[in-house]
Amino acid sequence: MGMLVLAEGGEDKFQAPSVSSFDFPEIFAGTGITKPMVQIVLSAIIVAVFWLVASRNLRIVPGKFQFAAEEAYTFLRNDIARSQIGNKDFRPYVPLVVSLFTFVLVNNLFGFIPFFQLPTFSHFGFPIGLTIMLYLLYNFVGIRRHGLFGYLKNQTAPPGVPWPIYFLLVPIEFFSKFIMQPITHAIRVFAAMFAGHMILLVFVGAGEFLLLHGDGAVAIVGPFSLIVAVAMSFLELLIQVLQAYVFALLAANYIGAALAEDH
Repeated sequence: MGMLVLAEGGEDKFQAPSVSSFDFPEIFAGTGITKPMVQIVLSAIIVAVFWLVASRNLRIVPGKFQFAAEEAYTFLRNDIARSQIGNKDFRPYVPLVVSLFTFVLVNNLFGFIPFFQLPTFSHFGFPIGLTIMLYLLYNFVGIRRHGLFGYLKNQTAPPGVPWPIYFLLVPIEFFSKFIMQPITHAIRVFAAMFAGHMILLVFVGAGEFLLLHGDGAVAIVGPFSLIVAVAMSFLELLIQVLQAYVFALLAANYIGAALAEDH
């Protein structure tokens, strides 16, 4: 885990995890390819294979795998895409919502899976890249529907407000919609994955150190630290699923808001 260092006198000393714990060397020297990059590519393959296999040889009476896939699809279609985008416009965006949820979920679950043990989105570049793509998409569909001026007016100038208030309201709405909205969209999933993994590193590293190098009564605390780490792992699993849901939900909400006639 990289938690143990030697003091000057040769004494073992615990080193707390830090941001450097999330840095990984190149898998092959000179290629620039690291573990998180491999996970991103692998997750895309897993998502594509899952839905291709799930949609092949569909039966009227589904088996367990087909039933699970259909339930997941129905939930994402109706409870996220339809409810956030609206009955009129949601259909073209169902594949996007389904892909987003499963893609983010797989990358989050890498933090729970042995050997990987790293949520990909704990590296900020990946969620910000995905959010930029969505940012361009929902602004594009909004401009295509309302025109540039109409879209800006729709997003920043809600009707029914006394006109002097617009001098204050429009800059606030512009800053919120076009600057902070994509940033907070990315930060939510990044912060949850980064913090959760950091907490696990602390408890696992401390438990291992206390068991191997603790003296007397101090060593007894080691097993408790590892037990807490196991409990936190299952809590982190719940958060990983919830963050995938929230990310897809917000993406659908932003698309729906861009297409809506009213602010």
